[in-house]
Amino acid sequence: MAEQRRKRAQTSTAPPSRRASSVKGPVHAAQAACQSLEGLLSHPTEGVSAVRRSDDGWCVVVDVLEVPRIPDTTSLLASYEVQLDEDGELMEYRRVRRYRRGAADE
Repeated sequence: MAEQRRKRAQTSTAPPSRRASSVKGPVHAAQAACQSLEGLLSHPTEGVSAVRRSDDGWCVVVDVLEVPRIPDTTSLLASYEVQLDEDGELMEYRRVRRYRRGAADE
């Protein structure tokens, strides 16, 4: 009897569906975007400015520290728009703005 249960358990494990690995919400999308961008740019992310759902996934705006300086208020940051698919995989990214820390928006 126990042997039958073991066999049934082994045969009933189906590969995970595509939906199982999809991004579950804006928090997960933001985390996936930050991890992908840090891996590509080798610069630390400072935060997320925006997250929005798009037709085919997520669009996330990530702020990145590009040039650290002393004093910190003179450091250069950049905002990157990151496009993710439904599974949280990076589709594309682009820098949309570069600015000095503490600079007010125009």
